[in-house]
Amino acid sequence: MKFSVPSARLPFRSFQFVLACAFFVHATSADEKPETGNGETEPFRPKAGEFPPLEKAYSYRGELTFVDHANRRGSVRVAGAGTYFRNPPHPIALLPYGIVRYHGAPADLRDIPLGTVLHIRAFLPPDPKTSVVPVLPVDNKTKTSGYSGLGVEPAENHVLLLEDEISYCQRVGKAWKLKEVDLKDNAGIIVAKRENKEGEDTEAEEESMTFDAATRIWRGRECLSVRDLIKEEIWPANGKKALDGKAVQLGITWKPTPGEIFTRFHISDIWLDDTSMQRAADLQTETHRAFIRSRWMPAKIDSVEYGEFGEATVTATLFGGMDKSLYEDFRKDGSILMSPVENTLKHGHGSYGPAHMASKGPVIEVTKTEKEVPLASSGIRIRFTTDLITEGIRPGRVVRVRPNEWPKVNLPREEYLRDGASSINARFPTPDIFPKY
Repeated sequence: MKFSVPSARLPFRSFQFVLACAFFVHATSADEKPETGNGETEPFRPKAGEFPPLEKAYSYRGELTFVDHANRRGSVRVAGAGTYFRNPPHPIALLPYGIVRYHGAPADLRDIPLGTVLHIRAFLPPDPKTSVVPVLPVDNKTKTSGYSGLGVEPAENHVLLLEDEISYCQRVGKAWKLKEVDLKDNAGIIVAKRENKEGEDTEAEEESMTFDAATRIWRGRECLSVRDLIKEEIWPANGKKALDGKAVQLGITWKPTPGEIFTRFHISDIWLDDTSMQRAADLQTETHRAFIRSRWMPAKIDSVEYGEFGEATVTATLFGGMDKSLYEDFRKDGSILMSPVENTLKHGHGSYGPAHMASKGPVIEVTKTEKEVPLASSGIRIRFTTDLITEGIRPGRVVRVRPNEWPKVNLPREEYLRDGASSINARFPTPDIFPKY
């Protein structure tokens, strides 16, 4: 374990205090420590036009503190072995094919409330010259930042997968096993372990997390409060009670904690059963489905076969992470519109709607590979013909695609580029909005 040693001018009592905090965080936060997905020490940088493998991503965990939804970027306070409240918000950007999961369902960055603790799988920026967040030294995850601890500002800030706690647990087959609750005045501490959903997990460590009267408890189609559980005598009004390892899913946030404990997370939600978890996923799926239908499906251009007088046959791979019903709307003999976008997925034109400058035409083929595909890819490839190909539709570029039956709507001003990307800063927003600590 590494941590910063306080200045020699600090009194000995302060030195003891910092040591105790560092060791406490280390003992209770094993799952939050940054780690590589594949155990390799060499940094991995994705190549333009390719879907990177999830296993080569660098993983860490932190609290969402800022969102710039229109440019698909934000900041997280990365958890490490240090004084968490001092950690500066760390800028991150979603890769064009980056996937967001919330409540076990597809999501957009705008769907996630500030304060939510997220699991992050990320890479170095594919092209540092056009990064929309600060570019850091590639070995930054090996550096200690004051009292904040090791690795709280990793250079791997271009995100492939961003997921909240319930989404992460469902993906890896884990659940929180509740061990004990300690209550006073409708608030208190829960002791739990994140373990394999089925069977024991000998490597899991107990964590203590706070909850309060605002914590939502979901049971079937009900939304309960701590008071309801006390009234039903499931939890005591005051004092401790063993919970016998009941398996649940948790929504986890962070709040300032009294008692000079710096990395104790907070429970915002408890899902007690499969019905309540599925209901949360269904509601989030509907939110995201409506969003994609209005903003169009993102995809990557694989090839373009040019004909005469602007005619072309275009092959593109749809990005992964969407609801199945959205992919089913892409059918052979259907008609689609395709619009070139930038890596932030912003349309180039929007004053008259994104369809105004889009290429149009019939779908001549839809194929789905039977082979295993990277997380960022759907494995679904579409081919369509158009009589007027636009400049931005080139191999390796990112586009958005809309089946003709999806709604035709105008986008809010912040979500498209003026005059089709008239300047480099419009096409690739600079990281200047982020503070320099």
